[in-house]
Amino acid sequence: MAEISKRIAATALRVLPRKGLSRALGAVTRVGAPKSGVERAIDVFVRAYDVDLSEAVRPEGGYATFNDFFTRRLVPGARPIDPAVESIVSPSDGSLEALGLVGDDSSFEIKGKRYTPAELLGSERLAEAFRGGAHGTIYLSPRDYHRVHAPVSGRVLSVEYVAGTLYPVNSIGTEYVDGLFARNERVCVVQESETHGLVATILVGAIGVGRMSLAFEDLVTNAGTPARRIEYGEDGPFLEKGQELGIFNLGSTVIFFVDGRCKLDLEARVGTPVRMGERIATGRIT
Repeated sequence: MAEISKRIAATALRVLPRKGLSRALGAVTRVGAPKSGVERAIDVFVRAYDVDLSEAVRPEGGYATFNDFFTRRLVPGARPIDPAVESIVSPSDGSLEALGLVGDDSSFEIKGKRYTPAELLGSERLAEAFRGGAHGTIYLSPRDYHRVHAPVSGRVLSVEYVAGTLYPVNSIGTEYVDGLFARNERVCVVQESETHGLVATILVGAIGVGRMSLAFEDLVTNAGTPARRIEYGEDGPFLEKGQELGIFNLGSTVIFFVDGRCKLDLEARVGTPVRMGERIATGRIT
């Protein structure tokens, strides 16, 4: 029965205006409402998803909108950043859904489906740097902290905004939408690390999310903005490991790639929860 329900939901989603619905939902979460209404909605969400608010920064007078709560910051020290020079840290809280090496044919697997770096990055040229490198996928549940941070220290070389569609990234999407992560909207941030080479962090949107934004660039997704590529070269901002990179407004998935020249020991275990700033791999360019 559950499988039948998922198939029906997936079929319905194919004909719905997914991006429009996501924009509408996002607008509702950003609208100011009577304080009691906002607090009630937050309280229901906290109880339903067991959200830990003890580590969150709570503005004086409370959160003005539901989205302010959802994109909450954490108190200093809530996420220690692994200090080792050779470590790569988790860019977000969530469940580690995949971690491994990109195969000889440049493909790898997420949730039983094959992908290539080029499909996800939106660039064959850029994908060449990650041939033989490492990849990882982190799923953020509704209860998680929804800001994304730099997995390494390095200068931002480029940003690629791929204006795709918005399917769910839960089991309905991963099981019944072919090429899900290569079809959804995404923002790819490429850093150049002295220790690790090129590292790409990809924020993948989902239905109900609709908006992703960056901490260092005026870019907001699913807002009528056309796809674009920003090349910074030597003028790109330098992000320290653990420094804020971007924000999900309602949650989704982070995928990352590490340069093929970087020989890594993959330390985190697939299927386990990870927290932003904790070590997931160690290595350097050889």
